[in-house]
Amino acid sequence: MATTPEEFLVKGLTEQSQPPPPFFLDLPQKKSNGRSEGCHHVPNDVMLPYISRVLLEDDIDDDKLNDHPALLQVQQPFAQILSSSSSYDANTGNPEGSKELLQNDSDDESTLNLNSALSKGTDAVRAFLKGMEEANMLLPKDNKQFRGDVQVNHQMVRERSNHNGDKKRYNSWEDNHTEEETRTSKAAKMIKDPEENRADEMLDEMMLHAYETCIRDMEELRVSVDNKVEKETRKKCNKAAKDNVVDIRTLLISCAQAVATNDRMRACELLKEIKQHASITGDATQRVAQCFTKGLEARLVGTGSQLWQVLMAERPSIVEFLKAYRLYFAACCFNKVALSFSTMTIFHAMVGKRKLHIVDYGMHFGFQWADLLRLLASREGGGLTEVKITAIGGPPKLKSCPAERIEEVGCRLSKCAREFGLASFKFHTIMRKWEDVRIEDLNADADEVLVMNDLFSFSTLMDESVFFDRQSPRDTVLSNIREMRPDVFIQSIYNCSCGSSFLARFREVMSYYLALFDILDATMPRESGSRVVLEQFVLGRPALNIIACEGPDLVERPEKYRQWQVRNQRAGLRQLPLRSGIVKVVKDTVRKHHHKDFLISEDGQWLLQGWMGRVLFAHSTWVAAEDTASQ
Repeated sequence: MATTPEEFLVKGLTEQSQPPPPFFLDLPQKKSNGRSEGCHHVPNDVMLPYISRVLLEDDIDDDKLNDHPALLQVQQPFAQILSSSSSYDANTGNPEGSKELLQNDSDDESTLNLNSALSKGTDAVRAFLKGMEEANMLLPKDNKQFRGDVQVNHQMVRERSNHNGDKKRYNSWEDNHTEEETRTSKAAKMIKDPEENRADEMLDEMMLHAYETCIRDMEELRVSVDNKVEKETRKKCNKAAKDNVVDIRTLLISCAQAVATNDRMRACELLKEIKQHASITGDATQRVAQCFTKGLEARLVGTGSQLWQVLMAERPSIVEFLKAYRLYFAACCFNKVALSFSTMTIFHAMVGKRKLHIVDYGMHFGFQWADLLRLLASREGGGLTEVKITAIGGPPKLKSCPAERIEEVGCRLSKCAREFGLASFKFHTIMRKWEDVRIEDLNADADEVLVMNDLFSFSTLMDESVFFDRQSPRDTVLSNIREMRPDVFIQSIYNCSCGSSFLARFREVMSYYLALFDILDATMPRESGSRVVLEQFVLGRPALNIIACEGPDLVERPEKYRQWQVRNQRAGLRQLPLRSGIVKVVKDTVRKHHHKDFLISEDGQWLLQGWMGRVLFAHSTWVAAEDTASQ
């Protein structure tokens, strides 16, 4: 069960930083009462003559300082820049002649001096940016006029004249930047952590060149799996497993039974035996055991929720996460099918229409929307397309994203819209409990195609086991979607069940994860570091939550697709038939590019995905039951 790294892209911009140290470290610090500890009073008749003498000697000191050879050496390249006949670029804030100066092979010494001077100035730039950040904390948070950051909302629109002189609406995130903001952004990028720069590059590549990136990753993965070293490693692991035959699955079930009955001695003995055979680089069963033992231990000692919080804080870097995501995307068809199903469904709903409004519950990286924007911008005979995306962020703990990260996703999508030449793009964020979002919060227009989207996010909504005395948030959200009367509600779910008891839940989740890890074992190298991150952190973290936690701390609550069908119909939604064209494209793509044991089938208007006969994911489309319009 893949999660999303809501905490990965943007660090806590609103955290209160420690007060900066004094600029003069040798001066005593003032206490709150205004007095300086250890500072002695100096009479005016002593200080004034001293100050006068310093002022009188000021000119002499300046001359001596200006004639210093080291200073003259540093000043020389700057003097050449200022005396250059090239003009100053007002848009970038850089001298146009500086590039030629740096590239002049005959002036190596000047270039070295200039680079040295710029290097020394880096500390000053850091101090300046830190001062801006600290000053920004002191400004009123509710006054957008004084905010230094860029707000991404439904007003992100720009005006541009077409060949007839008429004004058309365009997104304006960059156009609204002042020259100072642009220069500050460039300076910040210069001193940004190299890993953050690498993450930005990877995100841009995955959004702007998604297809090419995926094809390249798939080819690299195929080569690595067919590598001789990888085949030899698998043979050794399989031989070792045969020599030491242990039924780890049975041991896991027995340990779960001991934990359920609070038989601590028996559970500890079994855990010790399981750990001897578990491995993060072994076969699928050994890797599942390595992941599940953490959850069993936490539940046994009653620290499930505390361990859950610790693991949420201990996360891989954003670059590690993106590498794991790309590996999963290249090896497995599940996410590609989900995104293709959603994109093709929306593209069909837009036939003959010009305005699209997508409401996305639990915004992820936004990769699927970049691909959709590309298709909408390139469609023939459709006229100019206006697209608006409303990201619903907030409470479900596991899938929620901070407002800053969602705004960054909006900025990246705005950049994609401009790159693709899309006529107009708007991005709006609603940070609220999902069950509290109503149609009036969406600023929807009557002539736009309204699409509601759930990409594996509704499993984090609480169900009747917690809200047994009133309607659960899960049912409330579905009822609200019916009231919004969308043109289409696209739902993608994990086909797994929590069960009525801990033991039933453990059996179900173990079976699910054994199938999932078996896929990874058949399609990925065993020694891959990104695979370990994917299994033990990205996929393993929800499993630990399901095993170790109960009540409100149990965040992941998946249901099987038949259960979702009953729940949706009870909320007043009507299921739409699958389109044969979409199903055919998906099946052909999976057969052509992926492992032969991947399952693609249909059942009751659900598009199903799985592995070796077991259904793992399901997708469907819905509208309000009262809506009798042809779909």
